[in-house]
Amino acid sequence: MYLWHIVVKLLIMKAVNIIAYTDDASQIEAIKAVFKAFKIKYKITKANDEDSPYDPEFVAVIKQGERDLMNGKGIKMTLDELENLCK
Repeated sequence: MYLWHIVVKLLIMKAVNIIAYTDDASQIEAIKAVFKAFKIKYKITKANDEDSPYDPEFVAVIKQGERDLMNGKGIKMTLDELENLCK
C-alpha cells in the first residue's frame, strides 16, 4: 500500500491536506484526473515515516517484529492455541 499526501488549493487559495491510501499507481492517476477535471490545483508528494500518525517507538517495535519474523524468529500457532492463550 502506498501513502501519498495530496495538497489541494481551494478557490480561496487555502491549502487542504488530503491523505490517500492507494494500492497502486493507477489510483494516483485516477485522483489526478479528477482534480484536473475540476480544475483544482494540486501537489502530490510521497509521505515518509515522519508523517506517520503513529508513535515512532511503536513503529520501531513493529518493524523489529517484522525483521525477526523474516529471520526465522517467532513461533507458529493455530487459532485454537491463540484463543487458549488469551483465556
